[in-house]
Formats: sequence, structure tokens, C-alpha cells
Amino acid sequence: MASQLILFLSFLFLSFSTNIAYRSEHEIKLLYEGWLVENHKNYNDLYEKEKRYNIFKNNLKYIDEHNAGNHSYTLGLTVFADLTNDEYRNTYLGFLPPGINMNLKKSNRYLFNGHESLPDSIDWRKKGAVTPVKNQRQCNSCWAFSAIASIEGVNKIVTGKLISLSEQELLDCYQKNCDPGDMAEAFKFIIKNGGIDTEEDYPYKSHYVQCNLNKLKRKVVTIDDYELVPQNSEDSLKKAVAHQPVSAAIDANSDDFQFYQKGVLTGNCGMDLDHGVTIVGYGSENGKDYWLVKNSYGPNWGDSGYVKIQRNSRQPEGKCGIAMYPSYPIKTKPKDNDNLLEEKAVEGTHADWPKTDAESKIAIE
Repeated sequence: MASQLILFLSFLFLSFSTNIAYRSEHEIKLLYEGWLVENHKNYNDLYEKEKRYNIFKNNLKYIDEHNAGNHSYTLGLTVFADLTNDEYRNTYLGFLPPGINMNLKKSNRYLFNGHESLPDSIDWRKKGAVTPVKNQRQCNSCWAFSAIASIEGVNKIVTGKLISLSEQELLDCYQKNCDPGDMAEAFKFIIKNGGIDTEEDYPYKSHYVQCNLNKLKRKVVTIDDYELVPQNSEDSLKKAVAHQPVSAAIDANSDDFQFYQKGVLTGNCGMDLDHGVTIVGYGSENGKDYWLVKNSYGPNWGDSGYVKIQRNSRQPEGKCGIAMYPSYPIKTKPKDNDNLLEEKAVEGTHADWPKTDAESKIAIE
């Protein structure tokens, strides 16, 4: 029944998405009621429900007007369709830029010298190095999901095992709240602690819980260090992503990001970094280069939880500032405690995941 409802709503939305003038009040209310069911939202307070409906209606108008134009990406009724942009920003954007006096590990490991031969495209999902999309829910914890995803990726590359790791441990034992944070500080904490637990053992609660000291001692996956990609260089960022998934901060404070559905995002966005994501690949689509970005809003947002952000934007900082503050964990070889537990490989929803470790090997000169 739920799938039939979603199919009907999709048809209704697409049928009338070219011009808001074609939508009657009845049609908009049908969309809204269906959207509430699809997103498991229920407003018992009639005033609040009416307020949310009016916000939904305004957002729908913006989405329709955008989709009626000639763009490389389309917008849709995401889970944030009844939120104002201010509400979305204050609740779901949680990257805290480092202070100017922070001691950050800069490196030329991935500095592009103009002579390297890099793949035209790469998708770390196809190499089995990306866990299924997760959902931070109403918590400013995007930084934790960004850091964890890049660690999951490098751990798979080095050990051959894809293990879903615990964002909740970072909230409880490092941040001690649901406030904005920084991926580099998350890396530092995990290095100092000597590793991090699995998501299965220390699951995500979307709010702060007192640190579980027993689980803190369960150091299933380790990293050796972390570094920053040479900043404001999309060529260097490409070199880094060719070798491993990379954490990045972007400016996600726009209506277009809030309602992104598919395609290459080329719309206006600033350089005010406020959201942590993970770059898990790059490529080209319909003549437009893009970064393949894993988000933490669940699989029902965007393109099955992903967004393609314009690459080679002719801005040193990259589109939405994506090249301003990229970082990555370093893991040179398996450690003893990486093998203490027999962890099952994560079962995902990607049909193109490899079946064997041999298919996961990378060959980059």
C-alpha cells in the first residue's frame, strides 16, 4: 500500500511540476497529505499542521518553478518539504569550521603536480568501500557521519572488510552533545582512543547518551593518522578521491540543496562551510563533471541519499566550497585489534557491489 501511495504521489507531482498555476488547492492538499504519510509525520495540533501546510505550499511553488526551467538537476519533495530554510539550516547542518589557530595536519601526499594519470571516473560503492546511506535525523551530527564514512572506506581498502562503524560513540564519548563538530577532531579522538566500535554494538540514537565506557574500549577499527588534502585545488581533491573516500565540508544552506533530487547540482551556493559530507567518487553526466557525495539524510533524500555536486567549477574553492577543507584518515596496514573480532561484511542495497575482495582491489599508479 505504501509503495502504491508513493507511486501515485510521484505521478501526481511530475504531472503538474511544470507550472504551479496548474495546481489546484485540492491537488496541493492531496500531495501534502500523501507526503505526511510517506514521511511518517503527524501533526495533532491543527494550527501547527496548517502552518506546515503553508510552508509546504511555498516550497512546492519554488520546486515547480525550478523544475520548469532548463537545469542540470531537479528538485523534489524531500523530507524537509515542510521546513523553512532557517529551520532546515539550524537542525541539519552541523559542521563547525576549525579556528585559525588549530593545529591541522597539512600534507602534499595528494598534491597534484600536473603529470599524474588519474581515472576519468571512480565510484567507491562499486569497489565495496561504502556502507549504505545512514540518517543523522534531528541532530547536528553530520561531521560524525562524514568522518566515519571515510574511515569505513579506508578500512575496507586496507583490510578487505567493510564494517559499519559507530557515530554514536563520537557523540557520547567525544562531543558529549548533538552540537556541530569537525571531522578532523573526530579523527584525532579515534586515533587517541586507539580505535572505534561498530555501529551494531554501539548503535545510533540521534541524541546524546552518556558515554558507554565498555563500548569505548571495544576498538574494532583503527586508523594511524589523518591529513588535509591540499586546499582550494580540485585537481588535488580528485587525486585524493581516486585513492580513497574523502571527508569534506560544503555550504549546504540553500533551497536547492534542501530539495535536491537528482542530476548535477550547479545552482548558487556560497563558501560558508556548514555541512559535513563524504566524497565517494567522481565522474561526468551529460557533459557536466561532478563529485559523487554521500550525505547523511537517509536514502529517501536526494538521489538515494547521494548528491552530485558540480566538479571543475572554475572556482579554486570548488562548488559550494567542497575543495576548501577536505580531509582523510590514514591507515597503512591492518593492526592486531582489527582482527580481534570476526565482523560480517555489511550487506547494502547497491546492486553493483563486488562479490569478492579481488573485485575490490584498486590499481592506481
